[in-house]
Amino acid sequence: MYGLIFYKCLHDKIISTRLGLMATEQTSEKVDENPVQSTMNETANLNMTDTENSAEFLEFQEKVKDANINDQTLLATDYLNHFNEIVMTLEMVPDMPELLDEAKAWAPKSYPDHFRDSTFSDKELAIDAYEHSPARYKQPFEKTVSTIDKLIAVTIERAEEVMGTGDADHLRLMVSDSTRTIQTLMDRAGASINGSLVTMDQDEIDDLLNR
Repeated sequence: MYGLIFYKCLHDKIISTRLGLMATEQTSEKVDENPVQSTMNETANLNMTDTENSAEFLEFQEKVKDANINDQTLLATDYLNHFNEIVMTLEMVPDMPELLDEAKAWAPKSYPDHFRDSTFSDKELAIDAYEHSPARYKQPFEKTVSTIDKLIAVTIERAEEVMGTGDADHLRLMVSDSTRTIQTLMDRAGASINGSLVTMDQDEIDDLLNR
């Protein structure tokens, strides 16, 4: 009788121990999963903010506070003045065809070169800050600038071709459409300068260049 009771107690204890071990293993598995996922999330966050958490970036944020430079992106909208002049020149070409030669003399200019040649009061700071601009703002900005450069070149080439046909109405329409598109891209570049993360895919870019 006592043997049966002892055996039953021992059996119950073994079952209880096994259940406890299984529960511990399951809990351990869950604990192991969470740190991995947490590490992945932290890594993803670090990829976005490493530059913005660097001592150099934080230092430049302080430096640009009193300058006309965005302290989130370390970029300045003054660069867009590089495009304003050529857009205005192109817009006048239908009425003043001789300005096409002036448009043809225009050349793309890098961000640092623009500021080296500008009268911007904090141009040295703008050049230095540009080197520390976070890639998530700088790369879309540079891509948009490259597209603007290409579209301006295409517009000048097409304007010369259309002028050769003597079709003034076609010239006016073509130039108007192109400069409007250039202005849209300038707005996109300005948005990147001011912290927008909206980007253009290659299909959009190709569509703009082939209109």
